[in-house]
Amino acid sequence: MRMRKKRHGSERLLALSALLCPVLPDDDEKVKIEPEKIFGNDHPLVVEVGCGKGDFIVRLSAEKPACNYIALERISDVAVVAVEKYARSRGLGAMAPNGGWLAPDGTLYKNGAVWAIPEELRGNVRFAVADANGFLARLGDDSLDAVIANFSDPWPGKGTDRRKRLTSPAFLENYRRVLKPDGLFSFKTDNDELFDYTAEILPENGFAIRYLTRDLHASDRAADNIVTEYERNFTEQGIPIKMLEATPVGK
Repeated sequence: MRMRKKRHGSERLLALSALLCPVLPDDDEKVKIEPEKIFGNDHPLVVEVGCGKGDFIVRLSAEKPACNYIALERISDVAVVAVEKYARSRGLGAMAPNGGWLAPDGTLYKNGAVWAIPEELRGNVRFAVADANGFLARLGDDSLDAVIANFSDPWPGKGTDRRKRLTSPAFLENYRRVLKPDGLFSFKTDNDELFDYTAEILPENGFAIRYLTRDLHASDRAADNIVTEYERNFTEQGIPIKMLEATPVGK
């Protein structure tokens, strides 16, 4: 379902742009993203591709604060929901009744105003409104501890459409490059065809599957599973959630 366009979405993202990764020039992929400078530390780094409305990354970052997280979402009207949700979870204020972002000290940021959120309040998540492959191309080799893809678009067509899947060979090549030798690719979906495709194509593209279940909520991982908004909707319809984890081989 298409996300309804958010009122003043660009201004809302701008107000909280301190929680976004720096914008780099599109025409120069040699300019690399430097996570240590973004977060001010060298903690393990995890990237979620397609963070949606942010339920998962907000909970994961709170439950596992020893890691840094970059949440990617290519649709800005979706990303703004995730950024604001994270800001609220950090106690950084809320949307004002008449528009704008209201900081805890009562300052209103609207009409293009930017809140320079103090570094110590930003926490361990940064967001990027970006295509996954374009963003990952800016990361160095062996720089990530994990890549997470939850409930991505199944692109059920053939040929060109399948190449858009977040588990197509082009994406897997990028994941493999940026993951450390012991890094983890984690994947969840409700879609049987996409799951079968992913389980088949991972070993063909330099990954070994370490864990697989076709009914996550009835598995030994259920207790530690973070349930996303999409996941909740599917399980209420009686649709089993499929999940797998894989690591790169031969690095």
